[in-house]
Amino acid sequence: MKKFVSLLLTLTLALSLAACGGKTETAPADDAGTQEAAPAAKSVELTVFAAASMTETMDQIIELYKTAAPEVTVVASYASSGDLLKQIQEGAVCDLFISAAPKQMNALEESSLLLEGTRLDLLENKVTLAVPKGNPKGVESFDQLAELLKNGEVLLAMGNSDVPVGQYTQKIFAYYGIDEAAVSGSLTYGSNVKEVTTQVSEGAVDCGIIYATDAFSAGLEVVDEATAEMCGQVIYPAAVLAESQHPDEAKAFLAFLQTDESAVFESVGFTSLV
Repeated sequence: MKKFVSLLLTLTLALSLAACGGKTETAPADDAGTQEAAPAAKSVELTVFAAASMTETMDQIIELYKTAAPEVTVVASYASSGDLLKQIQEGAVCDLFISAAPKQMNALEESSLLLEGTRLDLLENKVTLAVPKGNPKGVESFDQLAELLKNGEVLLAMGNSDVPVGQYTQKIFAYYGIDEAAVSGSLTYGSNVKEVTTQVSEGAVDCGIIYATDAFSAGLEVVDEATAEMCGQVIYPAAVLAESQHPDEAKAFLAFLQTDESAVFESVGFTSLV
């Protein structure tokens, strides 16, 4: 048996050596162009709907993403969360949605329009009372604003009732017992937070209720900040849409928003929740 095993090993070795000796090396291609190139990454256009209050920060992050994923072109559409919700419900192409309040995201989830397992609370913002340069009316706080409104002594800009910043403002009114209809002569409205911010920046009003991030971006003075007791937390949820044509790329971009790049958000007053 040992002789048989020895003979078998000798035969195996001989065959191996023969194979090595008989091996023919492949000649290098004489023309690099004849070698098959690796397939290029497929270009993808990703559509992101984001609350208007994210305009400046999201634009910065999209620029950063060009380096991280050069094959992906992120096209952002900014508007009030209510308008964006309506567009999605009417069939607009959207891969990723970020709203300025849970209400709009809840509506999509209840209609099974979100990709399961992708929804998360991305950011938190703050509702603030901002004033024009120089603060001509000397507005100092929400407490004072309540009295000024009731006495018709101030002109306030606020969001419409169908946009989150307007809904937060209505909660502040309820906290102070302010009847919006009764003080309507002291109010002006904006269809999104950017319009409200512009009214304050241009001095068209005495003050406005906007997000901390918008006040920062516009260089406005903030005289007070609403507490959670006054209007609740200002949460920005995000989710990939169930009808997304590029769900993997949308999830990858959402993951990117949760990396150290979130410092861009935090630099203007957002708080990262992930």
